[in-house]
Amino acid sequence: MSERTIGIIAGNGIYPETFVAAARKKVDGVKLVAGGFHGETKEELANLVDAMDWFRVGQLGKLIKFFKKQGVTEAIMVGQIAPRNLFDLRPDMRTLMLLARVKERNAETLFGAIAEELEKDGIKLIDATSHLEELLPEPGHVCGPKLKQRAIDDAEYGFRIAKETSRLDIGQSVVVRHGTVLAVEAFEGTNDCIKRGGELGRGKSCTLAKVSKPNQDFRFDVPCLGALTIEACHQAGVNVIACEAHKTLILGMEEVIELCNSYEITILALDGESV
Repeated sequence: MSERTIGIIAGNGIYPETFVAAARKKVDGVKLVAGGFHGETKEELANLVDAMDWFRVGQLGKLIKFFKKQGVTEAIMVGQIAPRNLFDLRPDMRTLMLLARVKERNAETLFGAIAEELEKDGIKLIDATSHLEELLPEPGHVCGPKLKQRAIDDAEYGFRIAKETSRLDIGQSVVVRHGTVLAVEAFEGTNDCIKRGGELGRGKSCTLAKVSKPNQDFRFDVPCLGALTIEACHQAGVNVIACEAHKTLILGMEEVIELCNSYEITILALDGESV
């Protein structure tokens, strides 16, 4: 049987190392090859994979060449790239050609075009939840204190609002308090949205709702919660997090549960079909 080789397009945070551990456990004899980005990817990732090289954001041609040399036939995108680095883009020729044909430059169109470029070289982009299915929560209470009905109502309200803003491609997170929208995520990212919402809510009884987009392409855009999200919520006075069941990755689950219990923050997974 031929060796299975997966290329990892690795952004920041613990997502890349979480995927590596899961793939090693679930795929016998897998070869893991990582492409990291200066100023984003943890250097320690190099010790966990079979081969790794470093790139600037925008060096798509160089990344694909590296993957092909290593025998990569499928690739996965794990971990975010900070928005500031997307604006500091110094594209190579292949990226320039990609940008020239993309009319609306949002995450869906740009990453979709990258997937097409990978396919041209025989590299299939797989879902970013691959081998991580146990980190996708079922509907219901995930961790933290049990909620009263008023808090559940607020969570469901925020969930519905976030579904609408995500449909409009504005953002996938909102902060609400007692039926009032305090903050909507846009380009700044989830943690800054949490901070702004907490300030407007005076740091008390706020709810964060984080959802997937309608028809979300899980190859490159998966809602995630982790320890940094919990810390940001604690600092802002957010004590409820409503996420989407089956469609949200909880990274570093043990630490997340410990922090939620310590800070008295509840994570509630809601079914998008029933809210």
